[in-house]
Amino acid sequence: MSTVSLNATSAQTLINQGFQGYSTNPSGFRLNRRGRLARTFVVLSLAVVLASVFGFQAGAGTTDTVGAPTSFIEITAAPGDTLWSLATRMADGGDVRALVDEIASVNSLATAELQAGQKVRIPLD
Repeated sequence: MSTVSLNATSAQTLINQGFQGYSTNPSGFRLNRRGRLARTFVVLSLAVVLASVFGFQAGAGTTDTVGAPTSFIEITAAPGDTLWSLATRMADGGDVRALVDEIASVNSLATAELQAGQKVRIPLD
């Protein structure tokens, strides 16, 4: 029969020798607080740049179509004029409702009522 006896110090020495070359930071370079902050800033900056590049590419296939330029006439509203009365005169048998909506959007009007002397732009189609 053979017996093996291990000394506690020799076992500890064997374990430590196995991890002697191991380090959590293999480069041996340690960053201080300012260095870690700079590294974080660089990584976040790169992430923002990449996100913006992908964001711009996401809309790259869309095109904005610009319609033909519209010409306008400017009319000074007389007392009692409304958008409906102006649109009826200018529609020439066309859709009055569409012309009223168009006049209101071009002039940024909330109501169909007009003040006497108010300048109103009417699109010509």
